[in-house]
Amino acid sequence: MHRNSSNNRTFSYGLPVVMLCLAALLFSNILIYLYLDSLHQNDQQMVSFGVGCAPRHFKMVTMKNCTPWLQCPQIRVEVRKLKLIGQGAVKKVFFAEWRAQKVALFELSPPDYVEDFLHGLSMLQVLQGPLVVQLVGFCLEDHTLVTEHHPYGSLLNLDVVLAQARNQQHNTWQTRLRLAMDYVSILHYLHNSPAGRRVMCDSNSLEKTLSQFLLTTDFNLVVNDLDALPEVDQSRGSLVKCGHRELTGDFVAPEQLWPLRNEEKPFSDDLMPGYDEKTDIWKIPDVTQFLMGRVPGGDLVHFHLFQIHDECKNAEPRLRPSALDVLNVYTSVYSSMVRESAGVREL
Repeated sequence: MHRNSSNNRTFSYGLPVVMLCLAALLFSNILIYLYLDSLHQNDQQMVSFGVGCAPRHFKMVTMKNCTPWLQCPQIRVEVRKLKLIGQGAVKKVFFAEWRAQKVALFELSPPDYVEDFLHGLSMLQVLQGPLVVQLVGFCLEDHTLVTEHHPYGSLLNLDVVLAQARNQQHNTWQTRLRLAMDYVSILHYLHNSPAGRRVMCDSNSLEKTLSQFLLTTDFNLVVNDLDALPEVDQSRGSLVKCGHRELTGDFVAPEQLWPLRNEEKPFSDDLMPGYDEKTDIWKIPDVTQFLMGRVPGGDLVHFHLFQIHDECKNAEPRLRPSALDVLNVYTSVYSSMVRESAGVREL
């Protein structure tokens, strides 16, 4: 009789403890869900809205107020070049300073590329928002433009930046997958932009593609180089061709390759068929492979993304998913893996 009463007391004490643990686990999962939902809503807002300033204005992180884009007199007098930090076919890039703010100053290199320069500038103006590098000002007379400076540089520097002692805590599958989500978000934005359906043509190799994006100090991505963004308009039968030379290699989509190469016929730009934004989708798995690097949990991410990446590599462009389809899968995988890892910690 005494043993039964002791067992009853143990059961009566143990049951509230178990219920309390289950309630704590449920509560933590609810918090995680609300957090992930807020992240998803923020991502949707980032695609739709600007940085909070009126059109033709800018505000960098350390600034209190929005300021109109700088014009020729201000750029000539107030923007001070400090050092050359990059040079491409179209522009030279200088690390510069404006009123104690760090900025990037771009100057047209050879005059032969003035059309590309002006196209890139027009795209920067039209596409301003959180997914695009912030325009600070421009001078058409001098063929110069100024943007916000991002000290980590292009996405090519990702592994070097994450290897730095101060950033090693960010070298996780979570950070890297979020960068991949940023990348696909940018593609979705460009494919549904205020300037029409745009294709990233400066992406004929992995290295060239990575160089189009800047890594922010809070480990997000912004697209930086918009000099080659031709428009697709299916309603008018308007497709694009990325340049006038033959493209080769496994990185570019099959439809970007010369279709008569196996017949040993020389390349002809006039006979080369056009293509659409699905060329960007083909490249997503290769870019994500680079972004994920070699971190614990990365293999599991690749496992979860295998199916959608297989669809991205469909030889038939129309059967590939849209950037939004890919983004939805990435978001779902991120959310489920965060919940699973949190559940393991709770247990």
